[in-house]
Amino acid sequence: MNLSSSQRFDALAVNYAVSEVYTSSPTRARLHALLPRVESVCDVASGAGHTGLGFARIASRIVAVDPAPNMLAQFRQLAAERGVAVETVEAFAESIPLASASFDLVICRLAAHHFSDLPKAMTEMTRLAKPGGYVAHIDMEGDENPNLDALNHEIEVLHDPTHVRSYTAKYWRELYAANGLEVEACENRCWEIPGGLTVERWCELGDSGTEAKQAIQDRLAAVPPEWLSELEITRDADGGFRIPVRTLLILGRKQTDSRV
Repeated sequence: MNLSSSQRFDALAVNYAVSEVYTSSPTRARLHALLPRVESVCDVASGAGHTGLGFARIASRIVAVDPAPNMLAQFRQLAAERGVAVETVEAFAESIPLASASFDLVICRLAAHHFSDLPKAMTEMTRLAKPGGYVAHIDMEGDENPNLDALNHEIEVLHDPTHVRSYTAKYWRELYAANGLEVEACENRCWEIPGGLTVERWCELGDSGTEAKQAIQDRLAAVPPEWLSELEITRDADGGFRIPVRTLLILGRKQTDSRV
């Protein structure tokens, strides 16, 4: 993520606070089921902080890291409304001014596809985790089929010009291994919204604009139906499309003898 990205998300902070994509998630619930109890959580590229706040009844320390001050303001507001004590840090994921080995869980949801240097951000997230602690990502999923991956990338960029790349499960596993994290779960083809989002709603949440919305509709109408099926994009009776907001969940554990 760079400065222009953070400025864009600063303007979208209120949307993120109320968006159905962020306020609830079957994948986030699945992560909770996979984890043991954690006492300290760092929510990296937190947005309005729904992921971190999901640990409010579990963790005694919740820290949100985000480069967009309005996102952090939304996080503090939501936390105050729920009576939850939190900390906020204005920083990019690639350089986080927090002490090493400070958290039981370092998590990033629906943000890594915006990072300008994902390997560097991954190194930072691993550094923040305690030995024996966890690092987790829930993010937009890339496709091993180059044609499908290109189509997915095209519509993601139309939806949000700050989109950098959606990564495959294979890439995530390699990245976790490179950082000395033992992968305990890697689950793909997850849906953040059961039933999907209409293109119209998807673009409304992302403030994509009318031209982008029409371009996405037109592009999806022009591709082979089997491509849509593979990407789990469905078509409504009125001819519109529904986007599954398809994601991947990966959870890794930092080795107890790690010095990172």
